[in-house]
Order: sequence, then structure tokens, then C-alpha cells
Amino acid sequence: MNVTCPYCKRDAELVRGCKVYPHRPDLAHKKYWRCVPCDAYVGCHPRSKRHGHNGDEPMGRLANVELRRAKQRAHAVFDPFWKSRDMKRTEAYAWLAEQMGVSAANCHIGMFDVDGCRAVVAVVENYGREA
Repeated sequence: MNVTCPYCKRDAELVRGCKVYPHRPDLAHKKYWRCVPCDAYVGCHPRSKRHGHNGDEPMGRLANVELRRAKQRAHAVFDPFWKSRDMKRTEAYAWLAEQMGVSAANCHIGMFDVDGCRAVVAVVENYGREA
């Protein structure tokens, strides 16, 4: 599998978590795709034959510092929102897809760019304000 960095267009390298998070021994065994020059990385789906993953499929797109911060903000707003409404995660993303006008298949914070993450925050923060 080849993963290309969206910032510099170079091939990313597959590394262990100790290269990305040297201070986190609990993540040392996990796999990540990383682009060193761009300080961009993304975790990999765990191995799961049930889901057809071999352990090196990225869980989203490579994220630099700006995008990682935007994703953290989106999750900080979105996750408590859907959990407080007793929604399942899949239901929450289906709702979000509808609100954002995107397909459910393409609606996941892990796949969004900075603008997409900002849109998540706006949708959740504006929920209920229109009446």
C-alpha cells in the first residue's frame, strides 16, 4: 500500500507508534503513516479480518499540526454532542452527513480537512439555534 502526503506529495512511510509518540509506550506497537518533512501522520486500522484490514490501512488522511488541532476541536464538540443524545456513532455520523450535505460514506472527522472540521464545529454549535 502506498500513502501519499497531501502536503508535499511524497510517499509517507509506515512506522510504529514509538516513532510518532516516543513518550507513549502504550502506542508503541500501533502502526502509523508518517511524513517527516511535513510533521504529518495518521494511525492505521488495527488488524481485523472481519473488517478486511491488514493493519496498514490509514484511518483517515495524514494530518499536520493545523489539521490535528482542527480534528481535536471537532471531536471535542461532536463527541459529547452525540453521546449526550444517546446516539450510536454511526447514527451520529449519518446525522452529521445530512447536516453538512455530504454522503454518509464520506462523512468522518478522520477524513476531513481543516475546513471540514470547522464545518463540524459550526453545525454542532448552531444546532437548535434555527427555529
